[in-house]
Amino acid sequence: MALIEWKKDETVAILTMTGGENRHNPDFTAAILQAFDEIEADPAITSVVIASNDAKNWSQGIDLAWITGAFNEKRFQDIKDFLNSLNAMFKRILLYPMPVIAAINGHAFGDGSIMACCCDYRFMKSGRGFFCFPEVDISIPFLPGMQAIITKAFPYYKVQEAAFSGKRYGADELAAHHVIEKACDDEETLLKEAVAFARTYQKKRPIFGEMKKRFHKNIIAAIENEDPKYIESLKIMM
Repeated sequence: MALIEWKKDETVAILTMTGGENRHNPDFTAAILQAFDEIEADPAITSVVIASNDAKNWSQGIDLAWITGAFNEKRFQDIKDFLNSLNAMFKRILLYPMPVIAAINGHAFGDGSIMACCCDYRFMKSGRGFFCFPEVDISIPFLPGMQAIITKAFPYYKVQEAAFSGKRYGADELAAHHVIEKACDDEETLLKEAVAFARTYQKKRPIFGEMKKRFHKNIIAAIENEDPKYIESLKIMM
């Protein structure tokens, strides 16, 4: 079964994660990078919505079973390769030459939340699903690039609370602090609102991509220049 599927809705590509909790592992990053390449190859598409077909989860972040197993089996190069592919996914979203909108229908935890922060805009369903950075509770510190990504999406006065407390946020609170564009009543409304918003963008890719490149240059610098030393030494778990 495919982990990622996508379809074209007029000028919008709806990319759907189909892996249940949509945990990040090597197969997931390869599948989503391939989907973004396929979407970009269609010149008629001007925006992307990232959704999930799971009723409870948008993305629960890193596949802890996979990465713990790899550590126990001393497959350290596999872990490094995966972390680099994870950063490649983050960079792809950050620099994608068209708007990327997250339609968060359920839980977004850890790396799932970071992926949502990479997106240009976020919509979220009210009533079910939390947005959380649990790294402080599972003893996995953020890479510098991850910290920069979070600060892009969260107002600075909420960053420390989100990162240091591991607090779980609902859609209404995130909307009040402008982390998301809108809290939606149900899943149908969520996708409808996200796609309608995506359709408002009909920008030319070269200028949109260049503006994202300039806006996010500090994040990209952190990913490219600071993260490698932590990845190479595998200082990602306490």
